[in-house]
Amino acid sequence: MSIKNLYNTEAREKIEELAVSIDIGMMATNLSIAPFHVIPMSTKKVDDEGSIWFLSNKNSNHNKNIKADSRACMLYSDPGSMEFLNVYGTAVITDEQAILDSLYGKSDDAWFEGKDDPNLSAIKIMPEEVHYWDTKDGKLVSLLKMGIGAITGNEPDLGEEGSLNI
Repeated sequence: MSIKNLYNTEAREKIEELAVSIDIGMMATNLSIAPFHVIPMSTKKVDDEGSIWFLSNKNSNHNKNIKADSRACMLYSDPGSMEFLNVYGTAVITDEQAILDSLYGKSDDAWFEGKDDPNLSAIKIMPEEVHYWDTKDGKLVSLLKMGIGAITGNEPDLGEEGSLNI
């Protein structure tokens, strides 16, 4: 894989591309104590600053963890397309109604009793360190390229990886 670090707008766009297309990521909180707490979360949006937004229950363990220690890590993985994203940053919780209204969708009714659910909150992760891995051609072609590289001894061009700096 070639190294391609991205900055500013390109970095924000790459975060949005991967976080939104992969959608479900694993949010790790309580990072200072092993084992840390990990839960799947659905990405609601990536804002203009590259922050990633989620909906959450105010009484959840991850909300409690964020209140105690705001450090969080999101791990996104789509093995089918060989795309991966690691986002470490600071998490904040809000119950501002305008934000909840903008993030809430009909599918969220499975977890909440509508936009006015008193337990509804939003989590924003503001990226501090981000790294991505993105193949050009997906899993099947990448595996074929690796096989050809093993036979020929040539390093295959499998895609890009790098840091994303906003």
